[in-house]
Amino acid sequence: MHCKQGAGFPPCPALHDNRRITTGLPPPTMPTLSRLTDPMFGSPAVLEVFSDTGTVRRMLDAEAALARAEAQCGVIPATAAAVITEVCGRVDVIDLEALAQAAVSAGNLAIPFVKQLTAAVTQRDADAGRYVHWGATSQDIIDTALVLQLRDALREIVVDLLRAGDACATLAATHRATPMVARTWLQHALPTTFGCKAGGWLDALRRDLTRLDHVGAQVRVIQFGGAAGTLASLGDDAPAVAARFAAELQLDVPALPWHAHRDRLVEVATALGMLTGTLGKMARDVSLMMQTEVGEVAEPSGPGRGGSSTMPHKRNPVGCAAVLTAATRVPPLVATMLAGMTQEHERALGGWQAEWDTLPQIVTLAAGALRQMADVASGLEVDEARMRANLDITHGLILGEATMLELGRRIGRLQAHHLVEQASRRAAAEDTTLRIALARTLAEDANHAGLLDDAALDRLSDPAQYAGQSERFTDAAVAAWQALRANPQN
Repeated sequence: MHCKQGAGFPPCPALHDNRRITTGLPPPTMPTLSRLTDPMFGSPAVLEVFSDTGTVRRMLDAEAALARAEAQCGVIPATAAAVITEVCGRVDVIDLEALAQAAVSAGNLAIPFVKQLTAAVTQRDADAGRYVHWGATSQDIIDTALVLQLRDALREIVVDLLRAGDACATLAATHRATPMVARTWLQHALPTTFGCKAGGWLDALRRDLTRLDHVGAQVRVIQFGGAAGTLASLGDDAPAVAARFAAELQLDVPALPWHAHRDRLVEVATALGMLTGTLGKMARDVSLMMQTEVGEVAEPSGPGRGGSSTMPHKRNPVGCAAVLTAATRVPPLVATMLAGMTQEHERALGGWQAEWDTLPQIVTLAAGALRQMADVASGLEVDEARMRANLDITHGLILGEATMLELGRRIGRLQAHHLVEQASRRAAAEDTTLRIALARTLAEDANHAGLLDDAALDRLSDPAQYAGQSERFTDAAVAAWQALRANPQN
């Protein structure tokens, strides 16, 4: 390769890579996770679960549990299991950098992982080293470790989901009767209540929680099938070892190994994809309501939160931005999980491997979005006066449907529609309210004079009188959430 160097040219990438090799610098890594942006888009607890150390920790847990299970069933000596368990208690027995480099040739982490673990156990007890990873295959350890990670991560996610739901329930109950504009196609439509909007968020979160409870139970199973999913390596001891292996890890035993059947994992991915979509919907609503021209809500404030590097007056929806980022990134990742389901025969070539970075990214992004939205909902500032003022922007035109239906009961819907349409145009032309324009329009026609008295016109001009079933819907959403909280098994 010929590279130009000198003034105006950046360092040659090829020479840069050679310098890494000759100077012993660590090799470059792909930007799947970043220590700079992880705090913005992730949840600390879930990021730790899927960290390099977290992954190896759970692989060690799986190997230790397997050794204990086999010792309990008389497959390997109890002394060997004790040594293996002791060695597996220390994450630093695995050299992470060497593990990553050896995986390039091995094709997965488990092969070099087992070599390192075997060497560490053998150094402690030569006989015990013979029984490391007995009867298992690489995918058994990698998948079981992933299941342990998902169990721990989903537990953290549910905590924040409950926090977000409780915050929305409070918003819904507090503002069940707070009138505001309902918007369709981003335009004023009819009155609703802010409680009803928050109730919509709440009910979606309730469904997300139900889905996560289901997929969490489905995925809590060991992977244990040996080389080809038959556990031939353990002979007649296989069922007993599998049962003890699962018990050691507090997991369940599936009907059969699932090496090439990934629906459990994909179900987790899709459930988290839907959760992230719910959070994205909430973030979109809040950020639109935070626009200066709308100003109906605001994210919680704090030192350094939401400011601009150049405009001191700004209060940006930074939490919503992080959630919307996740809601943009997660769907393609879920699609990758779905595409990876078409796996070959008993063990996959590419489809399984595609999950390794994809599913952890889905989980960590969903967890981060949930943490952000739980914080936003818990401290959301609601401006009831601005909501009411925005209802009056159209000078009552937002209540045209209510007026038309009231008149329709007296003169028929079609004629009523014509009258209200005429009054609406008049209100706009004369820069007055629909109430005044309609009163003038009716008074000028002897056939229509007296159809609506002042009391009726006043009632029809009050947005709070035309919020429909908003309060009832809100109460139903809050009651359903409270019922779920009281009976989590349901």
